[in-house]
Amino acid sequence: MFSKKIQEAKVGYTYDDFLLSPNSSFVEAKSVSTKVSLGNDINLNIPIVSAAMDTVTESELAIAIAREGGIGVIHRNITLEEQVEEVKKVKMAEELTIRDVVTITPDSSIENVQNIMDNESISGLPVMEGDAIVGIISKRDVSPFLKKGGEKTVKEIMTSDVVTIEEPITSEEALDIAYENKVERLPVLRDGKLVGIVTIKDILNHSQYPNATRDKNGKYLVAAATGPFDLDRAMALDEAGADIISVDCAHAHNMNVVKFAETMKDNIDADLCVGNIATAEAAEDLISRGVDGLKVGIGPGSMCTTRIVAGVGVPQLTAISDVADIASENNIPVIADGGLRYSGDIAKAIGAGADAVMLGNLLAGSYESPGDVVVMNGKKYKQYRGMGSMGAMTGGFGGGADRYFQEIKTNMKHSKLVPEGVEGAVPYKGTVNEIVFQLVGGLKASMGYCGAKDISEMKEKAEFVRITSSGIKESHPHDLLITNESPNYPFLD
Repeated sequence: MFSKKIQEAKVGYTYDDFLLSPNSSFVEAKSVSTKVSLGNDINLNIPIVSAAMDTVTESELAIAIAREGGIGVIHRNITLEEQVEEVKKVKMAEELTIRDVVTITPDSSIENVQNIMDNESISGLPVMEGDAIVGIISKRDVSPFLKKGGEKTVKEIMTSDVVTIEEPITSEEALDIAYENKVERLPVLRDGKLVGIVTIKDILNHSQYPNATRDKNGKYLVAAATGPFDLDRAMALDEAGADIISVDCAHAHNMNVVKFAETMKDNIDADLCVGNIATAEAAEDLISRGVDGLKVGIGPGSMCTTRIVAGVGVPQLTAISDVADIASENNIPVIADGGLRYSGDIAKAIGAGADAVMLGNLLAGSYESPGDVVVMNGKKYKQYRGMGSMGAMTGGFGGGADRYFQEIKTNMKHSKLVPEGVEGAVPYKGTVNEIVFQLVGGLKASMGYCGAKDISEMKEKAEFVRITSSGIKESHPHDLLITNESPNYPFLD
């Protein structure tokens, strides 16, 4: 009976066990589309999600990855209030329409206008009489009169002929109106009432990132992590505007987690993504509870020790393909989380059935990731740690502990925790823009080799060839001393 377990055990494979076979192709890398849907109105322009880790994704990196066309998952190793604020920062970043508008009345003094502008760091104010907008005044209008004492009132120097726009309106339409009328700011009306203001600067910033992922209101997409049973956090993050609530759990096929997923789904409007899992059975159980997405990966992360400490896991390509068999039948997106070292691994993950990949290590060394750059032996590094590491479990808000179904008790010694991750440092890699450019460039090249014009075709047309350890060695640069590292081939080993 026991020997049968060993003799009939299935073989598991990961990225280095395979290469993608080149196909006949009329597709060129520059013409492929990397757009992908991750659920209801969650449309990405690149299939990249940043990991919910306290050394990877806070608002700064989430904004940066959204600008490139992906989405970031705000980690939960902070208080609920802090995480909500991080989500709001992403949603408010470079919003086309400023909603929290400061206004002034016609009878206000110029000195009062200047004080408001200084205190609020703004350069223009709509002038209101009741609910009606009767003018607009700018810092340029005010400056000449301050030198003369500022005795005049707003109505004496304001611009009365106000050019307004009515929602809904696109950034291109707003810019045309601003240029045509030679104005710097446009009050925004809805049903005749002031609801916001748009400036040319905001419009140009909005146009600066044409590939950015935005919601139906033009705000950046953002996801946020919650614990497997933390309904209050999930609901608060949903209320704050998170587009995806990501249940952050080391073993999401725990049946208590599976059952509670249905409760979470019933209490939020955002999409619900649940992970991590590694089997078809887990996918079936979670899909039956109505989840909108699945996150795959038990132990493949560069800082994860689950497979060593617990002896549990499934090699990542096998896990992705097993889950994708079930998910694809139900039109549920699959996010491959962990184990990715090169852009070619992203292509392999998609070829094996993933819709997108979640990156931790590859983004941890970015300029926008949390933490300072440190110099060791003349090289720049940034801190990186697994959420199952001792530091993540005991530091911050303890978000790493319940992820692994452990509990931090009062006066509890650290030795009473069982970590499933390590702490370390990764080489500083530059900005998210620079990193993503190389990763997406490699993915596009792979799609060209495979003859796939988009992600859907890549999943369909990708063919694998299994390779040996000699094939792995042959795949890497060999028989030479590398004198100049390439930005898309870090010397990892």
